[in-house]
Amino acid sequence: MARARSFPPLAGPAAKVLILGSMPGQTSLAAQRYYAHPRNAFWPIMGELTGAHPHLPYEQRVTLLLANGLAVWDVLETCVRPGSLDSSIQRQGLAVNDFGRFLQAHSGISRIFFNGAKAAQLFESLVMPSLPGAGFERHTLPSTSPANASWRYAEKLAAWRLVVDACRTP
Repeated sequence: MARARSFPPLAGPAAKVLILGSMPGQTSLAAQRYYAHPRNAFWPIMGELTGAHPHLPYEQRVTLLLANGLAVWDVLETCVRPGSLDSSIQRQGLAVNDFGRFLQAHSGISRIFFNGAKAAQLFESLVMPSLPGAGFERHTLPSTSPANASWRYAEKLAAWRLVVDACRTP
């Protein structure tokens, strides 16, 4: 089974908030773009909150996220996962991204929002032990994945408003 490899982070010098997923799904990996699955609610939500609408070219959406002080990345650098479901991520052989270096380079980030419970669980268990004294405000949001069908779009949107509010507060 092939190892999945995540993408480099999307982050600008003015980043205040980091949005973390677990690992891109198969559609995103094939497209080499974050949240590429057409039924994933990430870009529709970001469109409503930041103007990064899904109909815009990907590069323009990324520019709008960065202009709003947002950074996007994944907890895992590599993993073995058949399919796209977080529940299929195999525990053996996980490698996390280098958060020490990333957070040092983006010292304006004070809040981390997790796109789903799996990203939060992986970060808390695999990353936080290596970040002694890190006092980041952390929030788990409902996953934007189409697999998270228990949350309606309007409920996801309402929960995700916290992200934009966090960018606007010092």
